[in-house]
Amino acid sequence: MEELTFTTMIAVFEEMFGPWLFWAMVVAALVITLLYVYVLIRDHSVSWRKFLLAQLAMPVGAIAAVLFVFWVTNSGFGDLGGPIDIIVLLGVAAAGAVGAAILVYTVQSMVAPPERES
Repeated sequence: MEELTFTTMIAVFEEMFGPWLFWAMVVAALVITLLYVYVLIRDHSVSWRKFLLAQLAMPVGAIAAVLFVFWVTNSGFGDLGGPIDIIVLLGVAAAGAVGAAILVYTVQSMVAPPERES
């Protein structure tokens, strides 16, 4: 791998997760993102109460993302070999944390939309 391109990254992720799981995760991320944008447009503001509750889900999302990657790749903490592995692991944790927060905020807003004044 002489150069890092978008198609190379897709091939690597498909190899890691398998094509069905990888594309299912991509579709799920797109659907959740579109619902999040819909909620923000619909509500015209951010509910800070829901935002706080969503932030409380971030550590759970970070841990779940790391454990999921370890499970899919059949590896563990003992397999970390160098600084780049730690950086990738922190990136996975950060993505899991942000994803969990967006998911929780979106679900809260879809289940309990704000009340409108008449």
